[in-house]
Amino acid sequence: MVVASAMLALASVVIAAEQRLNESKKSVGDAATQHVMLTPPDLKWGEPPPGLPSGAKLAVLEGDPNKKGQFTVRLQFPDGYKVAPHTHPTAEKITVISGTVFFGTGAKFDEAAGKEMTTGSFCVMPAGMPHFGWAKSEAVVQVNGAGPFKIKYVNPADDPRQAKQ
Repeated sequence: MVVASAMLALASVVIAAEQRLNESKKSVGDAATQHVMLTPPDLKWGEPPPGLPSGAKLAVLEGDPNKKGQFTVRLQFPDGYKVAPHTHPTAEKITVISGTVFFGTGAKFDEAAGKEMTTGSFCVMPAGMPHFGWAKSEAVVQVNGAGPFKIKYVNPADDPRQAKQ
């Protein structure tokens, strides 16, 4: 009887743990559960979200930046491309794939405060941290984060969506 009770208790713990694991997998979203293998020619480049200045190109590698869940995108910047100080409600993880970009933190665009980031460089901008960036050459960066991706400019006049209205 004791052995049967212990086995029943153990089975209950295992079932509960499995249910928690399944629920956590669902909350991560499809991006974490789908197999993705892409080579550079597989990437489909298009227009970036309207919250970014024109001139960049975007390729979605996994997930959907507009929906809840993890995503990975690549952004291609032309030489001289600039993004004014802005924030995001979630952390932004950036890897420089090619070229040279500069990132700075703060509410004012200040090239003297920027850090040069060359191919292979990595940075994390925590949620809510004002930051800005610019490309010194043609560059490609990879951004990983949790969606939905949102961008809020420190100075609303810098928001390219305002010019389109």
